[in-house]
This record gives sequence, C-alpha cells and structure tokens, in this order.
Amino acid sequence: MTEKSLQDTYAPTTVCFGCGPANPKGLHIKSFPRSDEVVCDFTPEKHHEAFEGVLNGGIVGALFDCHCNWTAAWHLMRAAGAAGPPFTVTAEYHVVLKRPTPATGPVHLRARVVEATADRATVEGVMEAGGKVTATCRGTFVAVKEGHPAFHRW
Repeated sequence: MTEKSLQDTYAPTTVCFGCGPANPKGLHIKSFPRSDEVVCDFTPEKHHEAFEGVLNGGIVGALFDCHCNWTAAWHLMRAAGAAGPPFTVTAEYHVVLKRPTPATGPVHLRARVVEATADRATVEGVMEAGGKVTATCRGTFVAVKEGHPAFHRW
C-alpha cells in the first residue's frame, strides 16, 4: 500500500497549478508529513527549465508556495484537532535563491512551522538538489473564512 499525499488525501479535485491533483498541466507536488516537518520530492521536466539544466525560479517559487501552504494547513488542522485541513491561502512569502537549482534530477523540499496562531502559520522551507541547499523560503499562510474565494476549494 502506498502512502497518500496530503493533496491526494484532502484535495483530490483541486486544480491548483502547483499542487492540484486534478490539474492535467500542473506540477502535481505531493507533500508528506514527517514528524515536525512536511517533505516533498519533485522531479523537474525539461519545460520547467529557465535555461539548459537549471530549474526556473518561478517554478521554485510555486513549489515553495504550495508545499509551505500545505505544511501550514497540516499544522493548523492538527492544532485544532480537526478531521480535515482549513482552507489556507498565502499571505506572503519570500524565496531566497542561493544557487542554481539543477533541473536534471529530483529536488527535495522540507518545511516546518516556526510560529502559529489559531488561524495562521509562519513556515520556513528548504530546497535541496544534488545534496546542496539551492533555495530557502519563509512565508505566512492564513486560514480563510466563508466568503473568501478560496473557501471550500477542496
């Protein structure tokens, strides 16, 4: 039996470009809780390149945006003792591109919540490729209420 990702478990019909299982042209990232972190492995394709062999910075940002958002949702769900994650959106995030990220093999993301209240979480993330940290991220993700366009998105 294969473990299901957070996306496949809680949002199988979501069409988000980064994490939506139902988006045929999306990145289809898969996030998995591991103790106090959430991890993701992603294998770039040729069309994700900025130039030969290097992952596009916008794709790096999209990977962080969705993966860190799911990290926040997972944390808020567990903190509230809820059966499913709240509908969370990105309030802000900042990516630091430390070195070119190779697009010739898998990249590994890990993220963890560093601050939280009942309806928001600040998440720090790290991207590694070829055994080196290539980018980092810090962002704030907020649970939205009814009336927000992202409410009931999964």
